[in-house]
Amino acid sequence: MKRERLLAAAFIFLLAAVGCMGPPEGIEPVDDFDIDRYLGTWYEIARLDHRFERGMSNVSARYERRSDGAIRVVNRGFKEKSGAWESIEGKAHPAAEAGTGSLKVSFFGPFYGGYHVIALDRESYRYAMVAGPSRSYLWILAREPSLPKQTLDRLLQQARDLGFATEELIFVAHDRPEN
Repeated sequence: MKRERLLAAAFIFLLAAVGCMGPPEGIEPVDDFDIDRYLGTWYEIARLDHRFERGMSNVSARYERRSDGAIRVVNRGFKEKSGAWESIEGKAHPAAEAGTGSLKVSFFGPFYGGYHVIALDRESYRYAMVAGPSRSYLWILAREPSLPKQTLDRLLQQARDLGFATEELIFVAHDRPEN
C-alpha cells in the first residue's frame, strides 16, 4: 500500500508541476453537473493503464461530502499480485464554475490533478466517463459492477471519437466479494 501511495503522490506531483488541471485539448467536461448526485460509489468498468492502478481488479471509488465542504474520495481495489485489498483516501473540490463536471483531486497534500466528467447519464447518474489532463487517462464508471453492452459500446465509440486509445482499455473484473 505504501508503494501505491508513493506512486499516486508522484503522479499528482507531476500533474501539478506541469499545470495539468484542465481537460485534454478539444474535450469539454459536461455541464449541468450536480456534484451531490455524483456522490456515492462508482465501479470502474474500464480504464487506460497507469502505474497507480496496475494489476488491480475490483476497483471502486466512493465520494462523500466532508464536514468542511470538500469531497472525500476513497479508491479501493484488489491487488492481484499480493492477494490483498488496498485503498487510498483523498479529497476533491470543484475545479471550475458550479455545474461544470471538473474536479481537482488530491491524494497527498497540496498537489491536485484534473478529473473531468466527459460523459454522464444525466437522467439517473448511473454511468460516467472521466478523463484526466491528457488522453492517457480515461475511466468508464458505473453505479453497478457492469454496464449494459449497448451503453458500454456507446461510451467506447464516444471515447474513440474523442481520440482515446480504446483498444488499450483494461476491462476491470468485479469477481471478489467486498470485505
